[in-house]
Amino acid sequence: MFNKTSKPQNRIDSLIGATTRIEGNVFFSGGLRVDGMVRGNVAGVDDQPATLVVSSDARIDGEVQAAHIVVNGTINGPVHATETLELQAGSRVKGDVYYKSIEIHQGAVVEGRLVHHPAEMKGVELKLASGG
Repeated sequence: MFNKTSKPQNRIDSLIGATTRIEGNVFFSGGLRVDGMVRGNVAGVDDQPATLVVSSDARIDGEVQAAHIVVNGTINGPVHATETLELQAGSRVKGDVYYKSIEIHQGAVVEGRLVHHPAEMKGVELKLASGG
């Protein structure tokens, strides 16, 4: 297990339906698909694989954080993808986007900064600090 990169969740464990509106923060593990509206932060639980899918009619007003994120709807707030981020043709993000790996389809809109976060270098930094 040399590679700490987790694979995207292929199944959806939870669904926020198209006619559902949530006001408050949502924490999840596994796969979450949002078809409705969330006013609050949406975050994958730490140390567990989490995949978030934001469908074409969905809207999230708040900060979003998960290992793997696929967006085809609207997010008003910063997006933190600790592994992969896919912005599909219908996606619209209003906020800064932090990612390790990104795929942007033609037609996707980002109103904010794209900030790349490479693989964790903590082990290397510790060796350098103790070596000199």
